[in-house]
Amino acid sequence: MTDALNPLLQRLQPYPFERLRALTAGITPNPALRPINLGIGEPRHPTPEVLKRALHAAINDPAGGLAAYPATAGTAALRQACADWLQRRYGIEVDPARQILPTLGSREALFALARVIIDPRAFASADEPVVVCPNPFYQIYEGAALLAGATPWFAPRPSDPARNFAVDWDRVPDAVWARTRLVYACSPGNPTGAVMPLSEWQRLFELSDRHGFVIASDECYSEIYFRDEPPLGALQAAAALGRHDFRRLIMLTSLSKRSNAPGLRSGFVAGDADIIRAFTLYRTYHGSAMSLAVQAASAAAWADESHVQDNRARYRAKFERVTPLLAQVMDVRLPDAGFYLWAHVPERFGGTSGGSDTDFARALFAQYNVVVLPGSYLARDWQGSNPGAGRIRMALVADADECLEAAGRIVRFIQG
Repeated sequence: MTDALNPLLQRLQPYPFERLRALTAGITPNPALRPINLGIGEPRHPTPEVLKRALHAAINDPAGGLAAYPATAGTAALRQACADWLQRRYGIEVDPARQILPTLGSREALFALARVIIDPRAFASADEPVVVCPNPFYQIYEGAALLAGATPWFAPRPSDPARNFAVDWDRVPDAVWARTRLVYACSPGNPTGAVMPLSEWQRLFELSDRHGFVIASDECYSEIYFRDEPPLGALQAAAALGRHDFRRLIMLTSLSKRSNAPGLRSGFVAGDADIIRAFTLYRTYHGSAMSLAVQAASAAAWADESHVQDNRARYRAKFERVTPLLAQVMDVRLPDAGFYLWAHVPERFGGTSGGSDTDFARALFAQYNVVVLPGSYLARDWQGSNPGAGRIRMALVADADECLEAAGRIVRFIQG
């Protein structure tokens, strides 16, 4: 039977959380301590009332709700709400009919987009397509590339330690760029929280113009930030550089982090009208239209900023308390944005160069019943090293008291 399956599935690597479960299998954690999970980035702040009220009303609407098939392109009301948000947030104007497409969150859109961009006729040629990704990275990028028949290529970090969290696009060889069809950029980054400045976007646009690849900008963490100035978006950067047609550029975002609604599975993509048209055609066959009730709730959420401001304030308050506490015992700093801390493991926790992220995570779970994600699970061994090795990712998604308790346990664990 397996001979009849798509052989590309065999190229997929286990998801980070599968590897984490295997790492901690057979361990009975300290029963005197309640479990605290900092491993998964699942928002746990309250879902806003404005969204829940709109969803309830839409479900009970006899003119729509769950009693009608939704259109792939979404309602005009939702597309307009997304366009209005882009104008308020980034100061850019897009055509809601031609340059916006609602999606079931950003994850499935990130995955499906590769099937729209990659030409399968190139698979067997010397010009086999390449998808360039950051490293460390969100594993969907790699899976999307592999199942589209392309080869993932992981862009290196800068040699300058001061830019350790960035991606150095100039260190990608021209021979790789010549075969590249798609680049996944993530700003703010997962897991690092780094934000791409305008100069980096300009360089990536120049490379896209020269080599013809599409840029997919994953921006799902854009509304959780710690500086006075909000993170720069890809479309915003393009407009600032005079690229108002957003050629070969797609941004992807969702309500999961912004509005604490991961179960709603709602987001949208925006940008190049030609790509949006092709993506709409693909999704018509793919069968991924958003229900009318979810669309109504989504429009209400995109139109409201008060709950976003409250959500951001909650994260800022947590990070202001947790980061200095952990910084007493490990190398960690406040990120630009996002809800992760990306910390170095102290050297005494094994490993050949610095601390072992897997040893640290396993022992912390056993002794203090706290789950963190090894950084090496979020990266690939590439060109002789794994850039996530020796780090852990901590998702500060629970309430402040729980995050502080977890931080206190980590401090005691490290102090021994």
